[in-house]
Amino acid sequence: MRAAKAAHYESAGTIEFLLDKDKNYYFMEMNTRIQVEHGVTEMVTGIDLIKEQIFIAAGEKLHFKQKDIHITGHAIECRINAENPEKNFMPCPGKIEFLYLPGGNGIRVDTAIFAGYQIPPNYDSMIAKIIAFGKDRKDAIDKMRSALGEVNVDGIITNLDYQYDIITHPVFCEGDVTTGFLEEYFK
Repeated sequence: MRAAKAAHYESAGTIEFLLDKDKNYYFMEMNTRIQVEHGVTEMVTGIDLIKEQIFIAAGEKLHFKQKDIHITGHAIECRINAENPEKNFMPCPGKIEFLYLPGGNGIRVDTAIFAGYQIPPNYDSMIAKIIAFGKDRKDAIDKMRSALGEVNVDGIITNLDYQYDIITHPVFCEGDVTTGFLEEYFK
């Protein structure tokens, strides 16, 4: 917050940190935009960050103070990409022939794709974000596992199975992960 104030920053933004095993925080970067993961924050705070960003851009003040923000529950996000994990995450453009996306209590899907949509080769390969919200981490993981099991995207290759393998991995489920998790368990 002090960094944003020192820079006279007046919009939505994100300051990212890494946390080590001894609970020391290390500054990574500040992004002067809404993060892809903003849906996770929205789920656990109940605050529509995009709406607030629009209000700020229109010259209005934020509708809340930091003390008004209360985190409830746990949320987790999986990014579904049109890419092949078995070929170094090579982009896999093409036409979506059939699409079924999950829904239900605690499940949010942010996407613009539909059956018949042509995934272009010259943009980011992310085609959907699935966010699961639960009372705690285990509940959110269980909901995500179920949601990923329901997704059906035919006609293109995606990282869906790779995401499912991560979300069901025992070490991930225990929460004993570091930035080396993928390299260690998914070479």
